[in-house]
Amino acid sequence: MPSDTGASVDRVRAALAEHGHPDSIIGVPETARTAEGAAEAVGCSVAQIAKSIIFRTAGEAPPRPVLVITSGANRVDPKLVEAALGVKLRPADAAFVREATGFAIGGVAPVGHLTQPLTLLDEDLLQLEPIWAAAGSPSLVFRTTAADLLRLSGARPARVRQAGAARST
Repeated sequence: MPSDTGASVDRVRAALAEHGHPDSIIGVPETARTAEGAAEAVGCSVAQIAKSIIFRTAGEAPPRPVLVITSGANRVDPKLVEAALGVKLRPADAAFVREATGFAIGGVAPVGHLTQPLTLLDEDLLQLEPIWAAAGSPSLVFRTTAADLLRLSGARPARVRQAGAARST
């Protein structure tokens, strides 16, 4: 477990409190590191798990983080994200994710980032309730709604699901 996990979780709690969202953070087994495992742990469908996927902008110095909050049942199409945001993307490695967000891969939350990312919310999540998202650690999640995720993260809804990928509704 990273030594700053406490600080990561504290940032999520602070972001939730700042927006008047209940502190609905709960622990899940360490085996819940995937959307499937998290869904099993909280007793919901995989589609109700909000995955936080980080990209980085290309052709900008320094690159900006891009956060896509997507349904656990979906794969993100980077071309759709580029079109929605009007930027070119590159994959983000673990070092960039940690530096830009303050979170380790596997525990990236949709809120509490060190650097405010450009943010999209998978439109498929708008049909689901509740939604569960990482809370700054691979072993913690919080319960929320798509409306709250939009408000908390500053995201805008967009179609991001890769064609032919599972549909979450």
